[in-house]
Amino acid sequence: MIWDPDFTQYNFGPHHPMSPVRLDLTVRLCEAFGLFDHDDVEVFSPGVPSDDVLRTVHHAEFVAAVREASGDPRLANESVGLGTDDVPAFEGMHEVSARIAEGTRNICEAVWTGAVEHGVNFCGGLHHAMAGNASGFCVYNDIAVGIQWLLDHGAERVAYIDVDVHHGDGVESIFWDDPRVLTVSIHETGRALFPGTGWATDIGGGRAMGQAVNVSLPPGLSDAGWLRAFHAGVMPVVRAFKPSILVTQHGCDTHTDDPLAHFALSIEAQREAMLSLHKLSHDLCGGKWVALGGGGYEVVDVVPRSWTHLTAIAAHRPILPGVPVPESWREHVQHVVGRPGPTRMGDLPEGQPLWWRSWDLGYDPSSEVDRAVMATRQAVFPHHGLDVWFD
Repeated sequence: MIWDPDFTQYNFGPHHPMSPVRLDLTVRLCEAFGLFDHDDVEVFSPGVPSDDVLRTVHHAEFVAAVREASGDPRLANESVGLGTDDVPAFEGMHEVSARIAEGTRNICEAVWTGAVEHGVNFCGGLHHAMAGNASGFCVYNDIAVGIQWLLDHGAERVAYIDVDVHHGDGVESIFWDDPRVLTVSIHETGRALFPGTGWATDIGGGRAMGQAVNVSLPPGLSDAGWLRAFHAGVMPVVRAFKPSILVTQHGCDTHTDDPLAHFALSIEAQREAMLSLHKLSHDLCGGKWVALGGGGYEVVDVVPRSWTHLTAIAAHRPILPGVPVPESWREHVQHVVGRPGPTRMGDLPEGQPLWWRSWDLGYDPSSEVDRAVMATRQAVFPHHGLDVWFD
C-alpha cells in the first residue's frame, strides 16, 4: 500500500475538481476498518526518483519543463500542458508527481520480484499524461513508468485494464506499438466526454495490432449495461492474452454521483469489477496484481468507499456493501466538509442483487451497449484467436 500524507500536496487549488481531500478521506476510511493493522499489509512511502526513471517514458524536455514550473509556477509552459485549467502549475509539482510515479514503480517491482502478492496505489492511476505533455489532471504517467519498469526487468506480457469513465489515452499512446503490452480501456464514448478518443477501431500500431482494446460506451449507462460490456468486451481478451502480470486502473468516476461524467454505476458494480480483476490475477498471473486509483470527483460519498473496497480486496479482507461505515469516520467527514458521509459501504437497497445479462444469452442489435461491445469484439478478438460471437 503506497501512502504518505504529503501526497495531498498534489493539489491544483481549491476550485479544481481533483481535490486532495479524496485521498485523505480514503486513507482514514481504510484505517477505520483496520486494513493497515495486519502483519501482511505494508504501508510504504516512496522517495523522489531520479529523472532517469521518469525519462523511461517521458521526454527529457517535458521533465525539465515540469521541474521549472515546479520551482516557479509563473514559468509553466502551456505548450506541454502545464499552467492550463486542467493542470495548473503549483510549487513542488515535480516532487509530489514524481513520488506518486515512484510509488507505482515500487509496487511493480515488489509484485514482480515476489516480495508482495498485490499492491495498491490509489494516489496513482494518472492515465492521461503523455510522453511529452501533461493532460487531464495528470502530470507524470505513473502507470507507464511502472509498466516500463516491468518490461525492462523481464515481464514478457503485461495486461493493463482501465475502468475509469475516461479513455486511458496516455498509457495507450505510450505503448501503442509495443506487442508486449495489452492496453484495455472501457469508457464513455469520446463523442460525449474528454479526451474524445478511444474508438473500437483503435487497435494498436503496426507491430502491435490488436494490443489496444477500446470498449466505447454510450452515456447514461447503469450497472447492468456496464457489467455486460465489461464481462463481454474486456475479460475474454485479457484471458486470451495470458499476461505475466495484471496492472489495473480503478477510476471511480463511473459512479452515478460523479459530477464530470454521465454513467450511473453503483459502488457495488465498481466492487464487482475489482473482485473480477483480483480473481483474474490469480487465475492467470499467480496473483501478480498492481491496482491503482485514477479519476473520481465525488470526493466524500464515492471515492473513499470505492478505494477502500479496492484496498480491502487486495488485502484479502473484502468488505461487504451492507457493512455500516464506521461512525468515527463519518464524524470526521462532518467536521471537515460540514456534512456526514454515507452510512453504508454500498448503494443498492439491502438484499437487491447486482444483475447483468451474460453475453452467452445472445447479441441484441437494437441495444446501444451490445453494438458497442460487438464493434470492439469484431475489431480485436480475431487478433487473439477468439470467436467474435461466442468466446
